[in-house]
Amino acid sequence: MKLTLQEVEHIAELARLQLSEGEKVRFAGQLSDILEYAARLQAVDTTQIPPTSSVLPARTALRPDEPRSGLSLADVLRNAPDTEKDQFRVPPILE
Repeated sequence: MKLTLQEVEHIAELARLQLSEGEKVRFAGQLSDILEYAARLQAVDTTQIPPTSSVLPARTALRPDEPRSGLSLADVLRNAPDTEKDQFRVPPILE
């Protein structure tokens, strides 16, 4: 599909772009090439290919979950501004 300069000007107007005459000619060729490639892709028979969410094989990028000891209670509460009975004490928010 070959785009005309008027179509390129219309696309540029929709995108709020100001193009020089040279840019209009260059973009007409580039956009035409893109549309021709998209038309070629539409012609490919994909009926035998199952739909997938990704073309990449499914694999997890996360490490396996391995239990390990955490912080001690004293370490957790060390920087708390206020504690009570081994818990964080926060100001009441309801009146």
